Amino acid sequence: MIRFLTLFFLCDFFFALLHAEQTGPARRVLCADDSKKILAMVDAKGSIEWQYLVGPIHGAQVLPNGNLLFQVNWTRVIEVRPDERKQIVWEYDARKHGKNPKRPVEIHAFQRLENGDTMIAESGTCRILEISPTGEINKEIPMKVSTPSVHSDTRQVIKLPNGHYLAAHERDGCVREYDEKGVVVWDYAVPLFDRKPVGGHGVDAYGNAVFGVQRLPNGNTLMGCGNGHRVLEVTPGKEIVWKLEAGDLPGIELAWICGVKRLANGNTIFVNCHAGQKNPQMIEVDSQKKVVWTMKDFVHFGNSMPVGLVLEEN
Repeated sequence: MIRFLTLFFLCDFFFALLHAEQTGPARRVLCADDSKKILAMVDAKGSIEWQYLVGPIHGAQVLPNGNLLFQVNWTRVIEVRPDERKQIVWEYDARKHGKNPKRPVEIHAFQRLENGDTMIAESGTCRILEISPTGEINKEIPMKVSTPSVHSDTRQVIKLPNGHYLAAHERDGCVREYDEKGVVVWDYAVPLFDRKPVGGHGVDAYGNAVFGVQRLPNGNTLMGCGNGHRVLEVTPGKEIVWKLEAGDLPGIELAWICGVKRLANGNTIFVNCHAGQKNPQMIEVDSQKKVVWTMKDFVHFGNSMPVGLVLEEN
């Protein structure tokens, strides 16, 4: 009997380890980690509903038809049906478009548009493309980069309702808004706040390598400031009106802040990448910087999880 009980408790403990740890209301999430080469839907109980093998990945989008749009490496973006067959119904490979298929190029951002086209932002070639469902390039918009880097020209890029494009230029430490012709109509240089840069990716690194962007309904811009360990909300006049940074959340260390999202209730969700197993990978705070929800899963995912989306918001 003692052996049975011991085995029972060990199994129960092991079963618990297989589940994501969440504080606050439990949620379904879509996360991706390139260190464990996985993109997965995880239910509110912490179990994997669906998964796909990936390589380097910086983005994913759930489409209105239920399909998933994501990258499987630095040059290829695919649309997949999230069922047992995992059928690829659309794809774009940057190596196969352009005059020189061997040109240095990486993709870090993409977005399915309302008209059915797919926006692709290419680093290295410094261009934004709008690709038709049949693969034609319908639009090509140049981007401005001060310190070119095939790997770090861009991180998140989104098309705005006004037809402009909002781009996080990681290496430049700058967010730029482009019009339909590629003219910069607004920009914001992410400050270092009187600190010197420190190399690396973890909590001890430091810089202004901006990753995430969102244009808010009030016209402000929300930014996930990468190795600056902070989230900024900036007005069109470039005034910081809200800031969350390292030290603001008791018991939680911030490292590389990736995607950011302001919810309808005013709370902010962001991805905390490279912060180590003691810290959550996704965090939600209210306007007063009080933590209301976190997600930590170092069983299914690892310390390189830049993609985290809440599938059911509370």
